[in-house]
Amino acid sequence: MTGFLIAWRVSRRLPIGMTRAFAGAAAWIAWALHAKPVKGLEFNLNRVTKLEGKQLRRLSRRGMASAARYYAEVLELPRLTEANIDARVRVVNPDKPLAAIARDGRIVVALSHSGNWDLTGAWATRGIAPVTSVAEVLEPRAVFDEFMGYRESLGMRILGHEGSSTFRSLISVTKEHGGVLALVADRDMSGSGIEVEMWGHAVRVAPGPAALAATTKTELYGLMVHYEQLTRARRKVAKSKWGIVMTFSEPIEVPAGTTREQAEVMTRAWSSFVAEQIALHPQDWHMLQRFGWVS
Repeated sequence: MTGFLIAWRVSRRLPIGMTRAFAGAAAWIAWALHAKPVKGLEFNLNRVTKLEGKQLRRLSRRGMASAARYYAEVLELPRLTEANIDARVRVVNPDKPLAAIARDGRIVVALSHSGNWDLTGAWATRGIAPVTSVAEVLEPRAVFDEFMGYRESLGMRILGHEGSSTFRSLISVTKEHGGVLALVADRDMSGSGIEVEMWGHAVRVAPGPAALAATTKTELYGLMVHYEQLTRARRKVAKSKWGIVMTFSEPIEVPAGTTREQAEVMTRAWSSFVAEQIALHPQDWHMLQRFGWVS
């Protein structure tokens, strides 16, 4: 067993307050030392906000705190009750996605690396429809299997990203089972990303959500997730001072054209929405690694 797996399993058994404290301290130390992930985050945030110097450093500190909060919540999530989860989630513009599920039995959702997408999936599986998503296959395989088991324990169906066969599996699941097909897509892992404009820069993002929606004739939505501080009764039920806000875009319908043309139009639509939302909540965009900036 790897050291990472040992740490993962032990940390899930620690008191929640201790886990949060450790995660927060680790994030602060990384920020103070200006570690490589922090430099990556600041590079990306500079392109989103145009901030520099002390203002950028203050934003990156908030960003590292947000990322630490996410990782602490990942360890906490399996212990939460349905009431805890419901109290931590607020949804903006849910009517049209819910109507699409009632009408068609399925929607495709494009997300960014923002807020807490695991909490999003756990809530949506009960609050909207069963969620299917894709995860990068990590090495060693035992690490991936552990994370896959964790997410499946929350009620989600997880497919490992292993080339073109993954997309075929997604098509099959979409047609046979429906539900919410939720794909984190602001960072392209396929090598065949679609070029769009975000924050005045050319960027390559994943083609998956739009291609899946176009191929299966399914309504597509952009989705932004960011944190908000909770108060009073909601905070008490949530057992946390933080919750998330899920904001859906307007529905993105499949346009005329070839599948490739449809995917390009739909990708521009969801990425424009996500870019606008990230600019409003940059501290909750956890892009600590290389992003798809086009030189």
